[in-house]
Amino acid sequence: MYEVKKGTQSFYIGEAEDQWSATITYVYSGENRITVEHTYVSEALNGQGVGKLLLKALTDWARAENLKITPECSYAKAQMEKNSEYHDLIFEEA
Repeated sequence: MYEVKKGTQSFYIGEAEDQWSATITYVYSGENRITVEHTYVSEALNGQGVGKLLLKALTDWARAENLKITPECSYAKAQMEKNSEYHDLIFEEA
């Protein structure tokens, strides 16, 4: 299993935040809200569930921090909409 590390505004797998093999990035986009911008998994790690592992780390952290998520990244958006375990985290415009 791969170790997911928390970066400044990312979660990643790799030696350091600037030397990753896979990453999911976000920005703060309002009070108690983040926007997932990008998910990238290197070819070497493709097909091993690494994207899901990164998303799980990010959503666990967001839940612990009471943050809602706007998933702009197509991968994060598809996974969050498909899996009911993430529905409570999706930011809905009032």
